[in-house]
Amino acid sequence: MLIEPFSIDIPDSALEDLRHRLLNARLPEPLAGQGWSEGIDMDVLRELLAYWSNTFDWRAQETVLNRLPQFVTHIDGQRVHFIHQRGVGPKPMPLILTHGWPGSFIEMQRIIPLLTDPARHGGDPADAFDVVVPSLPGYTFSAPFQQSGMGPYEVAGLWGELMSGLGYDRFGCQGGDIGAGVSTWLGVRFPERVTGIHLNYIPGSYRPPLGETEPALTEAETAFLQRAAAFADAEGAYGHIQRTKPQSLAVGLNDSPAGLLAWMGEKILSWCDDSPAIDREWLLTNVTLYWLTNCIGSSFRQYVEGGKRPLLFNDGERLKPPVGVALFPNELPMPPRSWVERCFKVDRWTVMPRGGHFAALEQPELLAEDVRAFFRGCR
Repeated sequence: MLIEPFSIDIPDSALEDLRHRLLNARLPEPLAGQGWSEGIDMDVLRELLAYWSNTFDWRAQETVLNRLPQFVTHIDGQRVHFIHQRGVGPKPMPLILTHGWPGSFIEMQRIIPLLTDPARHGGDPADAFDVVVPSLPGYTFSAPFQQSGMGPYEVAGLWGELMSGLGYDRFGCQGGDIGAGVSTWLGVRFPERVTGIHLNYIPGSYRPPLGETEPALTEAETAFLQRAAAFADAEGAYGHIQRTKPQSLAVGLNDSPAGLLAWMGEKILSWCDDSPAIDREWLLTNVTLYWLTNCIGSSFRQYVEGGKRPLLFNDGERLKPPVGVALFPNELPMPPRSWVERCFKVDRWTVMPRGGHFAALEQPELLAEDVRAFFRGCR
């Protein structure tokens, strides 16, 4: 497997085109007092667009991102972009971190040093990891899959090949959102290679068997299913359209940076915690990455394909590698431990004091410490 160093280098013409579009954006007029009730708050969007077009410095962010050790490779003809940071410690453990939507590899930029060099951040050098952060296919600098039928299950196979090419026979996995699904599929497909799985989200497609031979639903499990249904009804339109009719939506978002920011920004800002909220520099860097790489349409593919192959377990089937779960209070609906333990071997279950859907970005210290603690028993 040929691995080549990678550096982000966006042409000036692309940045000039972006600014031109931003300065000529046409926004709808909201109803009085509409706020966030039917999507992003237009006043918030206007402020973000003004900052993006006049103050935001992409070149400064590009310089920061290029300090990360980035690489590209091709696996079975598939171009994969990834970060590979070696650990500082007596025996670093290989760990692959997978992001989700509407994030990207830059979700992990704050947690990487905490995991690779824990001693420098008040931790134990024995907890060091060799960290690999790939970009999902069709996200930013990883090429999209060229045919249908390629979802989180297939991404797990791609990640297995990537880790083999980097010389890692056994490794741990961590992820949230789509990354939680990919990490779980890695454990399903390669149980002999995966030392452990740490999740800050339980994949929405996970369904344990609920037949007559299985224990009846507990009150907590019933309440979770009701919460999940209520969330899907009130907040799940984005997922439904991205899973069923993504192409029409992608045309508009791929042509309008204001539309792209509204669609992604609504989710990023509403899914994070307020202590502190995600800063606009990161938000705009992430959205700019999507814009400059024309990837919003291809990013939807994991919704389409993931819906076709959910994480269903049959009677008696269980995930073999041990699992650690971190629950952040502003996360999307999360199941109780009993629901997860129907098919997972849960060795660690941590209720966090703060944080939301983007745990590695919002609360990197809390997440890093939980990851270290869980994997101590897997080394």
